[in-house]
Amino acid sequence: MSVDLGLSPDQQAVEELFAGFFAKEAPPSVARAAEPLGFDPNLWARLATTGAPGMGVEGATLGDLVVATERLGRAIAPVPLVEHLAASRAHPVPDLCDGSTIATISLRPAVAGMWRLVPAGAVADVIVGVDGDELVAVRSEPPGTGPRNHASAPLADRSTVGDRTVLGPASAFEVVRAEWQVLTAGALVGISAAALDLGVEYAKSRIQFGVPIGSFQAVQHALAELPGMIDGARLLTHKAAWADGPAALDIGDNAVEDQLALASMAFVFASDVAALATDRSLHVHGGYGFSEEYDIQLYYRRARGWSLVLDDPAAECRRLADRLFGAV
Repeated sequence: MSVDLGLSPDQQAVEELFAGFFAKEAPPSVARAAEPLGFDPNLWARLATTGAPGMGVEGATLGDLVVATERLGRAIAPVPLVEHLAASRAHPVPDLCDGSTIATISLRPAVAGMWRLVPAGAVADVIVGVDGDELVAVRSEPPGTGPRNHASAPLADRSTVGDRTVLGPASAFEVVRAEWQVLTAGALVGISAAALDLGVEYAKSRIQFGVPIGSFQAVQHALAELPGMIDGARLLTHKAAWADGPAALDIGDNAVEDQLALASMAFVFASDVAALATDRSLHVHGGYGFSEEYDIQLYYRRARGWSLVLDDPAAECRRLADRLFGAV
């Protein structure tokens, strides 16, 4: 019996749309030009014309959105699509769906009236996050600036003061956070795939000792194991997107269908693969890999920054272990 692991017809249409859009509108030079803030408002406006900001509440599945965020990751496009999709699914109001207002989520609860290092917090008009025992959406003016960081991401601290809407109890944020993890995992898969392409292209074109460096066995070995790992991360991410709520969680029988556990697993694994793929590709480039003129350094930095915005990876692994095996 064969198993079809390909995209559905709807997902193929999404893939074609965003592959074409980001290839045309967001080559790596756009990401480079948007540094250090990491946001291109003109690119966001053009992206809004595709209907992307409202996809999460207008019929697209989470799996469809993963296809879109993988293409965003391949382009390292400087727009907060991942954060906006996660926030708009929790707070589906018209101006978020049409993209005229940007939304994001705070990954940590507010402390003393402040959400700290909010992803896209420098540019978002609406913050969805936990404040006390409530999940709220707060509208306020974005600062437009934030602390410089390794990935040139528009992070910023945000106040809980503003036009406030209560969305539910604080516990409802678990699903919002899980969906952000799945969408981020998709973007990290895209980074991994693009890094592999950059490494292969350089290995074929760089001549050393009269031959392409791709003919050297050490270079071949560095890249050869990446496709299987990238495909594994992609498969796990789509499984996490498919999961819906609490479900089977039997490690002994390899039956993990729980939404929160799978989201964490996909996020952790995709983060590790992106870090490895960009590291291998950068080293294939040799000293040039560290040069600002080469695109691989853009991917290398974002592969780490996009995952570290959540927490220390070890802390997320401990949370996952507690969910799988019970807290110690």
